[in-house]
Amino acid sequence: MSELERLVQRFIEATACNAVVWTRTGETGPLQVEAGHSVIAPPAVVELLPPGGAPARVETGQGAIYVAAVDGPRRAWVGVGPCTEPHHDPARYVTFLASLVSHLHRARLEVEHAAFELAERYEEINLLYSTSEIFGRTVTLEEAAARILEEIADTVGAGRGALLVHDRVTDTLQVVTALGFDPKDAEPISVTDPVSDSARVFREQRAMIVERSPDAPSTEPYRQGSLLSVPILWTNPGHPAVPLGVVNLSGRRSGAPFTSGDEKLVAAIATQIGTAIQINRLVRSSLNQQRMQQELQLANDLQMKLLPKASLFLPEADIAARVVPAESVGGDFYHLFRLGDGRTGVMVGDVSSHGYRAALIMALVMSAASIHAQTTADPQEMLGAILATIAEELESTEMFVSAFYGVIDPRRRVLRYANAGHPHAFVVAADGCTERLSAGAPPLGMTTAVPPAVERPWNPRSDLLVLFTDGMTDARDRFDKRFGEDAVLNVVREMRTLAPRAIVEQVLASLQQHTGDVMRRDDLTMVVARS
Repeated sequence: MSELERLVQRFIEATACNAVVWTRTGETGPLQVEAGHSVIAPPAVVELLPPGGAPARVETGQGAIYVAAVDGPRRAWVGVGPCTEPHHDPARYVTFLASLVSHLHRARLEVEHAAFELAERYEEINLLYSTSEIFGRTVTLEEAAARILEEIADTVGAGRGALLVHDRVTDTLQVVTALGFDPKDAEPISVTDPVSDSARVFREQRAMIVERSPDAPSTEPYRQGSLLSVPILWTNPGHPAVPLGVVNLSGRRSGAPFTSGDEKLVAAIATQIGTAIQINRLVRSSLNQQRMQQELQLANDLQMKLLPKASLFLPEADIAARVVPAESVGGDFYHLFRLGDGRTGVMVGDVSSHGYRAALIMALVMSAASIHAQTTADPQEMLGAILATIAEELESTEMFVSAFYGVIDPRRRVLRYANAGHPHAFVVAADGCTERLSAGAPPLGMTTAVPPAVERPWNPRSDLLVLFTDGMTDARDRFDKRFGEDAVLNVVREMRTLAPRAIVEQVLASLQQHTGDVMRRDDLTMVVARS
């Protein structure tokens, strides 16, 4: 028995009146009983009733009944009467029943939308996680592209697909990998081709779902029924998006057309592919050092986009975070998480070494942290899950990551943290007393050990969590004198009553005064949080 049937049954028992709910299949189908007892066929007058309007009285052979149109997301009508108790008034009950049915229909629709949205988000998270793993474990763009195309096609149910990358020399789109056909059968497509859907998507930098048949032989290998074509873009802050290629999918096994949800999902993956293509090009251009430095700076800008905005965590936490990159890409990072119940997760880390390898490890750690933060708020479990995700990459690259992760819980008045070899982690109290949050294990990747979680008291609105990387302490002036840890902490203690943003700005100003115009040797990262 459905919820509506149970609702109408209880209504009949409570009012001693006959009740019925009619619905229609399609736009023009006949009215049918969805719940209740129908003593008569639906009277013609119901078609004239406005949803939520006044009920109408209808005389029948069994007595008078009252009918009303339900106001809600579904077309439905209710009828009440006759009643077995003479003092019961069906005219009064019909409006009440129509309101109940309307609320039930709206609740059912909200549940359906929520279930659909959850399923869509799970699909997107799962695919994003898979592609992150692929990029982290494969060497060549071609190998990664082939595996990712298979993952995308499997998720959206496509039997045919292709990943095309723009060749800047010939100004054509060329197939890097294909599914369902031999890439050799697909000729390069000129980006100025007026007929090709792929060329149009590349030029206009917007996705398309195309149902019509191809108009030119050059498009045939990519098409089998409905076609979903999504541009691969690389974005850099302050600059227009750069088109890098196109992802084509067709031959849907279900026979159904592609949806906007499919388009959104593939677009999210195309962004990752764009980043991989750009990094691949950076590596291949390493023989030209000047050009390499320019491209690495662009990659550094892309790294900065991965970092969350601290302002989004108000009012639960007042956080200031700054990363001042060196000339090339590096491995410094921070991450922030809203964990519910007023809790805030704060992470800072530093990948050993420099350059694009450290940047790739940093991006992998950021991706893994975003995923694992959804399943655990325990610092030890969090760092353990991250280590399990990136262990193979750290071993193969002979790199390691110092990482601190703390969860501030102002309601319980505690800070729970785990520290994997990160030396610069402190709590500064209202009176200026400074406590170093000791590391419980070596940096991630040195051993298989995971630091234990430690819990200490936390005074909301007064305690400061202060985290920074060794780029701050190792910054040197023209006499090769280090700025030092004490210099950082002295500024924090002096400014401890100010907002975190003002504290960070003052520390960076003091550091700049110390170093002057001396070139930085490392990235500088600092996070100050008060909750």
